[in-house]
Amino acid sequence: MFGKVEHIGIAVKDLEAANALYTRLLGVAPYKQEFVESEGVQTSFFMTGVNKIELLQGINEGNAISSFIEKRGEGIHHMAFHVEDIEAEIARLKAEGFRLINDIPKRGADNKLICFVHPKDSQGVLIELCQDIKAE
Repeated sequence: MFGKVEHIGIAVKDLEAANALYTRLLGVAPYKQEFVESEGVQTSFFMTGVNKIELLQGINEGNAISSFIEKRGEGIHHMAFHVEDIEAEIARLKAEGFRLINDIPKRGADNKLICFVHPKDSQGVLIELCQDIKAE
């Protein structure tokens, strides 16, 4: 089952400018920046109370964020939910008839395993599942 909203992902053209804007808007600086090679994105995370905002900038053309911005412009890209067992959630969602963009969890930002539900199956909203990667 889905847990709390893990974060809201926002696609931006210029991460440095967006960091400055969100720092002024939220009154806090980003606590972390990270390059996610598997997605071709640079990310920046803000913590506001118990909520996280992830800013994402595509590093090259053709990645999901750059394509999203080209089609729709900057803005909310996805809603991410915490799950305890991502593989069980993938199986459950597939059994319910949902299509997943990736059937096998992959490493994402902020020490997470991630996968995405296709937005065509969730009324146009890209849903990300996030499971903490446990230290071994």
